[in-house]
Amino acid sequence: MSTTTELLKGAAELFPGEVVTAAQVRHIDLPGAGRFALITLDNGLDHTKPTTFGPQSLANLDAAIDQVEKEAADGSITGVGITGKPFIFAVGADLKGVELLKRHEDALAIGKGGHDVFRRLSALAVPTFAYYNGAAMGGGVEIGLHCTYRTVSASVPAFSLPEVFLGLVPGWGGCALLPNLIGADRAVTVIIENSLNQNRQLKGAQVFELGIADALFEAADFLEQSLAWTAAVLKGEIEVVRPEVDRGDAWDQAVERGRFIADGKVHGAAPAAYRALDIIAAAKDGDLGRGFDAEDAALADLIMGGELRSGIYAFNLVQRRGKRPVGAPDKALARPVSKVGVVGAGLMASQLALLFVRRLEVPVVLTDIDQARIDKGVAYVHGEIDKLLAKGRLGQDAANRYKALVTGHLDKATAFGDADFVIEAVFEEMGVKQQVFAELEAVVRPDTILATNTSSLSVTEMAAKLDHPERVVGFHFFNPVAILPLLEIVRGEGTDDPSLATAFAVAKKLRKTAVLVKDAPAFVVNRILTRFMGEIQNVIDEGTPVAVAEKAIEPLGLPMSPLVLLELVGPAIGLHVSQTLHGAFPDRFTVSENLAAVVKAGKRGFYVYDSGRPELDPEVAALLKQGDSVLTEEQVRERVLDAVAQEIGLMLDEGVVAEAQDIDLCLITGAGWPFHLGGVTPYLDREGVSQRVNGKPFLAPGVASVPA
Repeated sequence: MSTTTELLKGAAELFPGEVVTAAQVRHIDLPGAGRFALITLDNGLDHTKPTTFGPQSLANLDAAIDQVEKEAADGSITGVGITGKPFIFAVGADLKGVELLKRHEDALAIGKGGHDVFRRLSALAVPTFAYYNGAAMGGGVEIGLHCTYRTVSASVPAFSLPEVFLGLVPGWGGCALLPNLIGADRAVTVIIENSLNQNRQLKGAQVFELGIADALFEAADFLEQSLAWTAAVLKGEIEVVRPEVDRGDAWDQAVERGRFIADGKVHGAAPAAYRALDIIAAAKDGDLGRGFDAEDAALADLIMGGELRSGIYAFNLVQRRGKRPVGAPDKALARPVSKVGVVGAGLMASQLALLFVRRLEVPVVLTDIDQARIDKGVAYVHGEIDKLLAKGRLGQDAANRYKALVTGHLDKATAFGDADFVIEAVFEEMGVKQQVFAELEAVVRPDTILATNTSSLSVTEMAAKLDHPERVVGFHFFNPVAILPLLEIVRGEGTDDPSLATAFAVAKKLRKTAVLVKDAPAFVVNRILTRFMGEIQNVIDEGTPVAVAEKAIEPLGLPMSPLVLLELVGPAIGLHVSQTLHGAFPDRFTVSENLAAVVKAGKRGFYVYDSGRPELDPEVAALLKQGDSVLTEEQVRERVLDAVAQEIGLMLDEGVVAEAQDIDLCLITGAGWPFHLGGVTPYLDREGVSQRVNGKPFLAPGVASVPA
């Protein structure tokens, strides 16, 4: 047993909350292939609780390898396999412990300890086999890479090396082993591209197609088939032949492709992707020992860095806080929803109808001002269902059922008389919204929930003229509805607990991340983004070139530049929200004359893409009226960040949300802001902006930073 492993074995105090994973060894007689040792990783919890690796778990695995190492040496076994409990193989390092580490040497020990244990599998005197029977991520993938052979279940739903997404590198062999197994280009796809694409997961068949696994078997008898295949390999009946890895220019080109992807996603703002690519580049000569040392060093450096702490903080927000909404009423108060109405049949309304029918599987009926619009909306939903069927994401029976459940009707009384939940998605104007709700109240039951998808208007004012304002709730989705998880649930001044509880229950069934928001102008995401983009627009209006203003924000590593985001949202919508917020907070929110001119000219954005990349539209350039105040990139960035920090501070003072954590959760799930920023408040704290603007940080020490 190595010195590092001895350290890990006694390092329980570093991971006080570790859920210890046992490594159980049992023996199986393989027909014609002798006695075989199978190690099963199991934390003793139900299948929904993933298996992770902390110091004690690694020590337990090390002890199991001690046993099989002796048996391999004396010839009493012919091979060793490793698998997981049902449905979950293993999902990597115990992040709850990692975020508690305070010293670089402790972080280095975690890296070395994982390497010391895992690499013993490749050093055994007999072949080793990994059987990926369920979800495998991070260290769960890497332990298999240290084995001689691998099989994977066709039902594996999630397989990835997500470390770069969180602000780490695959530090227990992934960066060095994977490119030497499947080639640098495919390794870059798994380690960099998938990770930076919102932690895209591989399915079992893809794992096999990439060459990570040597065999693919169905879930029903996966272990039995894997063991039979193992026996055939051990007897020489099956020879595993892998393509030769190209260690020439293709390797260098793959690394450059990875750098291009990283630059496009994080613009150099987060170091993890670049550290991973450096290790992949160095692994070209196949020197695994040097690669493992580089992984250890990178892992330790990144664990002690702010991006990783922000990444873990963001991960915990999404996985924990996002699933247990703060301030939601007792779920026992929620009323059943067996029919949904949608007012409007435009694109947003049709997207909502599709989501409701797929997740709630109840009748959904749309209305609009004429039958042609209704027919178009229903046809859109049916068409999207047909697309899902064609892609194999729905079966024929489900597709038929969903299409039958989505209908349209011109008469609101007929459409909504027996509905339990009706949501409007009509034009964003208060008078129109109030008229719609007045018409609805006349035809629905007294206990029917009336929801509004407003992005900026007052829910309280919208309900003010109703007899039952208590059943009106804000239900603000983000576009595209099927992709962005956030749902801002807005409590008006009169909204009662049963209505709010029903809204949260529906959100859960829709698989959305619901955040309780006070009825305040533009709520959370739109208010912050409008202040953010408003400052960009201000500096452009004052004289800073568009390119300088846009480039100033690149160091944040946001998913898109401010003006590209404006194009996605739509300049007219952006102008409308800025007007709403200017009316509420005229001292901080401006209405850009240039933006108004762009909207009046009917332009869809500031850019054209004739060259394949965004370039300022000459027609837009001709519309711009600018002053003579030109700022540098650094000055623009400081001004924008100061504005965002100020706005968040005011929102927290107003009680728009319960805590800064809710602001970050909204930005991550509603605007796609990256994990390495932690949403935004950890970044503002780390850069000293919070202290400069508000006189204090948003988060307590250790929440998204190294503990004191």
